[in-house]
This record gives sequence, C-alpha cells and structure tokens, in this order.
Amino acid sequence: MSTRKIIYQVDAFTSEPFRGNPAGVCILEKEMPEEWMQHIAAEMNLSETAFITGGADEYKIRFFTPVAEIPLCGHATLSSAHIMFETGLVQKNKIIFFSSGAGILKVRWSDGWIVMNFPAYDLEQAPIPLDLSNYLEITPEEYYRTTHGWTFLLFCSEEEVLNLNPEFGVLKNSDYGDIIVTAPSSDPRYDFCVRCFAPALGIDEDPVTGSAHCALVPFWSKRTGRTEFTSHQVSKRGGILKVSLRGDRVEIAGEAVTIFKAELQV
Repeated sequence: MSTRKIIYQVDAFTSEPFRGNPAGVCILEKEMPEEWMQHIAAEMNLSETAFITGGADEYKIRFFTPVAEIPLCGHATLSSAHIMFETGLVQKNKIIFFSSGAGILKVRWSDGWIVMNFPAYDLEQAPIPLDLSNYLEITPEEYYRTTHGWTFLLFCSEEEVLNLNPEFGVLKNSDYGDIIVTAPSSDPRYDFCVRCFAPALGIDEDPVTGSAHCALVPFWSKRTGRTEFTSHQVSKRGGILKVSLRGDRVEIAGEAVTIFKAELQV
C-alpha cells in the first residue's frame, strides 16, 4: 500500500488522548520539496510535523514548525517511531536509526514506552540580563545559554514556573530565542518541572518538549549527582517524561497515542 499521501496525528508523552504534545507524522516514499513540507506543516498547524523517507537500515527525518524547519524535535521523533512500530513498518525488537539535522537518533521500543537517544547539550552560566524583566515578570534564580541556542532559566519553585505569563509579542523579536524554564517539582512523583516558550518559531508555549531535555538532564544531573529523573512539563496539556544521562547522550522515554490518520489530496 502506498504511504506517500498518508499523514497521522499523534499525541506524544502521554497515554491519554488529547493530552501531551500533538505532532504530525508523514511517511513519504520519496522526499518532497521543502516548500511542500512547509505548507503541510503550516496546514497541520501543530508545533511540529515530521517527514520521514528512506528505509531498511536508516531513515531520514525532517521537522517543520508552522513557519520554519528545525534540526531536532523530541515529540515528533517519538510520534514517528510510535507510528512505525504501531503499523509494523518496523518491528518492535528493532532499533530505528533516524538521520536528522542533529545527527543520528536511535529509538527503541521498551514495554510500551518509546526510548530515544539524543545528544546532551552543554550549558554556560551568565549574569541575569537586566532587560529580562521586560519579557518575564518573575526574575529567575539563575540564567544560562545552551550550546544549541536555548535560553535556560532556573526558578526557585514550581509555583513561579506556573505563574509565568511571558509577553510573547515582544519576546518573539528579542535576543532570547527559545526559552526553557525549570524548577524542582512540587509533586513528589516528579523530580523537576519545565515549561518551554518558542514564539519566534510560531509556538508561544510548546506542550511537551523532548529536545529541551538535552539540556535539562545534564543540568539536573550536575546539580543533584543523579542520572535518572522523571520530568513533568506543566503546560496546559501536560506531559511526563522518563529521562536519564548516558555519558554524552540523553535518553528520553515517553508514551504516545494515535489520534487520526488521513489521506492528503495534494
């Protein structure tokens, strides 16, 4: 059966429909023009849509927000692997190798969870910029930049993280780019909480952000001396991730639910 015009929507980092982070997944028989993929991503209007080509030993994966291509997306990678395992395109005892803008991503199935192997990001601490208060009403405890361009802010409490209400209109054109905010979790089931903002990419707040954990896991590992955590993304939809540090790599595990599949007419 041809898969060229089939597109799926998957809720990632959740076991319940309409929670977690929705992603589009389009498995193509051949790579389509970049403009076509960008149009499809804009039509889906999800934080990311993944496009997959290739087969056998390695697949190519590309990620598009509604307005731009990005090198790495955790929930769209998880959603893609979920569809490939669920449809039998890849057997659950096999490892999927995705070639991405962030290098090779290895993904495996483990007792209903999908485990992704991603690069770890370094962080460099800097003084808190004076103009940060123009965008966020609450001042963070610490300020960092990651090697892959995220602004990373540590807050004292989950309450502060929940109470953040950024000025997205002005933040979109600021120098801060994508922003990760985190704090210790107030819920004993989780180790830390997180929210992520990316208005310049057309995503004011991302519901669940796997790739942010490339920075979060090394940060919390250095802070606590531990290597395994349960993360709670405290967006409106919410999401739960099991994460661990493996040398210079991060493993990110989540569940996923297929919401629909549709046939594209273009």
